[in-house]
Amino acid sequence: MNGAVPLSDAHDESLYGAKAVGLGAAARAGLPVPPGVALAGPLTDAVASGQDEAIVEVMEAAGFLAGPLAVRSSVVDEDGAAASFAGQHLTLLNVPSRTDLNAAIREVWWSANSDSAISYRKRVGLFERPSVGVVVQALLDPDVAGVMFTQNPMNGADERVIEASWGLGEAVVAARVIPDHFRVDRHGEILERTPGLKKVAIRAVADGGTVEKDVEPQLVETLCLDDQQVQLLNDLATRCEEVYGPGRDIEWAYADKQMYLLQCRAVTNRSAGGRSAGGSRVAASERPAEVIEQVPLFTGLRDGDIAQIGSMFKERTFAAGETITKEGVGAAAFYVIESGEASVSIRGKQIATLGRGDYFGEIALIDEGSRSATVAAATDVVCHGLTFWEFRPLVQTNPTISWNLLQTLAKRLRSAQDS
Repeated sequence: MNGAVPLSDAHDESLYGAKAVGLGAAARAGLPVPPGVALAGPLTDAVASGQDEAIVEVMEAAGFLAGPLAVRSSVVDEDGAAASFAGQHLTLLNVPSRTDLNAAIREVWWSANSDSAISYRKRVGLFERPSVGVVVQALLDPDVAGVMFTQNPMNGADERVIEASWGLGEAVVAARVIPDHFRVDRHGEILERTPGLKKVAIRAVADGGTVEKDVEPQLVETLCLDDQQVQLLNDLATRCEEVYGPGRDIEWAYADKQMYLLQCRAVTNRSAGGRSAGGSRVAASERPAEVIEQVPLFTGLRDGDIAQIGSMFKERTFAAGETITKEGVGAAAFYVIESGEASVSIRGKQIATLGRGDYFGEIALIDEGSRSATVAAATDVVCHGLTFWEFRPLVQTNPTISWNLLQTLAKRLRSAQDS
């Protein structure tokens, strides 16, 4: 498939996404980027679909990376000046090893196809199927990390603005702390040092994922960057502007006495970091076809059709208590439950419990409306999902599925009238 390359070889944004290509440009320019690989959108799609050949390709490409790993989205149209998709696409930190990449990549793929991400696409006029590139890098264990703007994002002043906190930068990105605040002119003179209130630090844990740890009391309001480190950041800002141009939004980390560049993108109207989460969740799974053939919507199809449709589904897991779909939110996917139980509620009132073989989400995919109910995982739930981009042509081209769908909707309408 040949969709995985070292970061320094990532040139084509239409394949690898802006983040991967941007980091590739940084690596080629000699900027301090943690080692990693870029995965092309089609390869990520194939991994999310469970194709063995694709999974093997990723494992081999990432063979030079010792764990733990950071797995970041690099969707083709994210991080642009008009739309950052901030908070929409997933970053998974502290994925323990290469053997956990399959599940981690699948979660990143789903984050770009989630209800909220698709709703955001509609809002910013980018309503088209996302091509989900992925960046896999060695995870740093930083003393300090944060964000930096090469121009003041509030007033446009020609000065660096730095926000910093102890540990991983997600404490700053996810607003878990009030970070230390610095302003620096481009010659390196520090114009302002304001200590924040940094009660917690996000740290990696041994078995994967991250955890918030209390910061020692004497460090809570102590500046976490000294003047030399601030100068290193100013130098990094200068180099980034030389490589990428002015007006950059940078994520950085200081580890092993070295300043690293984690991400560099154009300043947008809402510059902020991506969402982070713990390590990947892995669930033993059957092949989707074995589940969906029990769904009335697909009754009467030939085995070959079932297998073809099954290959289009992608597994997604939800922890007990997690919301799967939310009433009133734009819809992105149709789900079939493989295992576990989920509760269905409308306006806060529970109306049903779903289990293996039950499905939901098809109505909103038909009329492009909002979710009509909230579905939450009552236990750990494993689903197989089909996104808007695949569901519509599937129904339009298969008369058996279309007829089954009409029958299903008619039964629901009659049930609603009877009640």
